[in-house]
Amino acid sequence: MKLKKLIEKLDIEYILGNIDLEISHISYDSRLLKKDSLFIAIDGFETDGHKYIEEAVSNGAKVIIIENELNYYREDITYIKVASSRKAMAYISAAFYNYPQKDLKLIGVTGTNGKTTTTYLIKSILENAGYKAGLIGTIGNYINNEELNTSRTTPNSLELNKLFYEMKKQDIEYVVMEVSSHAIDLKRIFNLKFEIAVFTNISQDHLDYHKTFKNYLEVKSRLFKKVKSNGFSIVNIDDKAADKIINNSNSKVIKYSINQKSDFRAKNIKLNTAGASFLLNNYEKRVRLNITGKFNIYNALAAIAVASKLNIDYNIIRKSFEKMDSIPGRFEVVKGNQDFTLIVDYAHTPDGMDNVLKTIKSLAQNKIIIVFGCGGNRDKDKRPKMGSIALEYGDSIFITTDNPRNEDPKSIIEDIKKGLKDNKSNYEVVLDRKKAINKAVEIAEKNDIIVIFGKGHETYQVFADETIHFDDREVAKEAIRSKKERM
Repeated sequence: MKLKKLIEKLDIEYILGNIDLEISHISYDSRLLKKDSLFIAIDGFETDGHKYIEEAVSNGAKVIIIENELNYYREDITYIKVASSRKAMAYISAAFYNYPQKDLKLIGVTGTNGKTTTTYLIKSILENAGYKAGLIGTIGNYINNEELNTSRTTPNSLELNKLFYEMKKQDIEYVVMEVSSHAIDLKRIFNLKFEIAVFTNISQDHLDYHKTFKNYLEVKSRLFKKVKSNGFSIVNIDDKAADKIINNSNSKVIKYSINQKSDFRAKNIKLNTAGASFLLNNYEKRVRLNITGKFNIYNALAAIAVASKLNIDYNIIRKSFEKMDSIPGRFEVVKGNQDFTLIVDYAHTPDGMDNVLKTIKSLAQNKIIIVFGCGGNRDKDKRPKMGSIALEYGDSIFITTDNPRNEDPKSIIEDIKKGLKDNKSNYEVVLDRKKAINKAVEIAEKNDIIVIFGKGHETYQVFADETIHFDDREVAKEAIRSKKERM
């Protein structure tokens, strides 16, 4: 595509060189460039892309987008300085893929917890209603039922536009997206427009990045300014931040709740380990889910509200829920013919952990055994809070590693222990996560519930010097099998 076409919407400070060029490839990674490429230098958190301009040129770049001062110059290369490389990447990638979003209807879901489950529920309803749907989120990106690789909750704008392009080729109508606070703040979605945006809830998370809860909420609320004027903002009004979201909305607000009057309200809720059910408003037929927990009632209400605003029949919505099994790593029950229950859940925030444990407490017939850790290089303030929550609910607690990343695992655990009030009677530190899970399974008795927090669907564990294969579900199944063989 012609460079002139790619840059026509940019906020350009200056251009050095020829812009009558054909561009065959664009990238922000200097290692991935090819002949006749355009390289976007981004001043990021871990490194500054401007350091790699020389490498980009040697790998085939003939156009360089910069936002800082130029540090490498060749006369045969075109340099374009912009105010923001991230914004520039959004415009350039959209143009390069011929503005694929204009043929897609976007549904964005944001919140601290519940994004993944809500998007899965919405996608399931859309497909049962006969629509072709794509999904972009934490567990994976999907075009219909084809899974694509993912490395972050919301891809950057270049990856998003490539995904949209692939979805458009396969006649996708709706794209259901998890929208993280990082995605909003880092301009990954800044030039997108949504038919519907959903707010699930907000609690402490990502303060390593946002610094304050006020900043975190403010960023989340920006999504609702990106909804089309004829679209819908769907808001959980039981959450304390609902008014902030509503005030930031540019579209019609649709409310859902359990505790107060709203457009979509769940009543007469029933929970068990196999699922949940409730009555919606005044309908006589119960909505039944194959996932349990009050928090999943909220997720279901959000999905119902979205589907209703898309004029999908209520009976299709209900039947979609009944067809859908558990969502990977979200209150996922691991079955190995054992006489106790074992649950793997992705919860890695105080609020998420508390929600899951409240449900488990209401269902428990015997002891609750908890295995958890906290991620490295992330918000440290939540670590003692999660320790305190584990102490409140757990009869036995195994504190272990999560993804330590570049932090010392022992230091992370010391932070967690600050919330345990020096109570040493019911917790044990087991650094090796596999050993911690094995110990939990070993002590489990009939009707106990084990819950393993933090990694959910993940199949890896990240350390400072390596990333290893690790799946809580696989480890748990093997531990159950080994225990049964010894009995």
